[in-house]
Amino acid sequence: MSGSESHAVILLESVSHALRAEKILKAAGIRCKLIPVPRQLSSDCGVCLRIAAADGERAAGVLAGRLDYFNIAPLEK
Repeated sequence: MSGSESHAVILLESVSHALRAEKILKAAGIRCKLIPVPRQLSSDCGVCLRIAAADGERAAGVLAGRLDYFNIAPLEK
């Protein structure tokens, strides 16, 4: 993920869900990184996954039926 690339975050309900989602996405070849939830967003969990914005739909498809998440939201700079 480069500095000029736009990102999105996946908001999850717990740290364990975030860790599981990270494992699932990485196995599918989607680059992701655990980060604190940005202040402008809310979640029941203190961490979220940052992904490339272009991977949002693909990540949603990979997680569908395997793991619940609240939202995939654009990450504003």
